[in-house]
Amino acid sequence: MLNIKCPYCGNRAQKEFAYGGDGTVKRPELNKSVTDQEWNAFVYERKSPRGKHIELWHHISGCRQWFRAQRDTVSHEIFKTVKLDEEI
Repeated sequence: MLNIKCPYCGNRAQKEFAYGGDGTVKRPELNKSVTDQEWNAFVYERKSPRGKHIELWHHISGCRQWFRAQRDTVSHEIFKTVKLDEEI
């Protein structure tokens, strides 16, 4: 089983977390006009990288906080986890 270090709670079992997607995707600005094509790209178009990648995770069975993790998509090794307002 994979252990994930929550930046708020410390090391916990993977079953306490939910994967939240690509941590590098930028949401369109609020109150700004967005074309259907731009919105479609934001919602559906994702890369499937091999190697180190930044992801969003949610600690659903603990503190319920969102955070970012740098993880290798091949080996599943987690290199670093940080709060959303911190640099990875």
